[in-house]
Amino acid sequence: MNDQISELEILNYINAHTLVGIKGGTNRATFLEIWMVSVGQRIFARSWGMNNKSWFTEFVSQGVGQLKLGAHSIEVQGQQLKDEQMNKLIDQAYKDKYIQKENEPYVNEITEAKYHNFTMEFFPL
Repeated sequence: MNDQISELEILNYINAHTLVGIKGGTNRATFLEIWMVSVGQRIFARSWGMNNKSWFTEFVSQGVGQLKLGAHSIEVQGQQLKDEQMNKLIDQAYKDKYIQKENEPYVNEITEAKYHNFTMEFFPL
């Protein structure tokens, strides 16, 4: 069940924090912390490991999960992104947000075209 948090508060949290908790599907017990970005009013993340069993594959198969935003847990729907133009904007959002020197090699990798097929968009329920 969603805690009481507005869509603006969700976006503000994602924009202000480098790690956001995520659970894909309905069966996971714990949150995994991942990178998330926003483009306009839209929320996105990419699967780093591109594994066959991950938060990403759970969203692909079940379509739902949760985000952990500080003290708030919210239910979200996830949809795999297929829009190449939006993927390019997401690449730039990662480059703009994760500017810390230690993140540079990871940003360079996660913005490669091979990650575009592992991009998820989230919609608060």
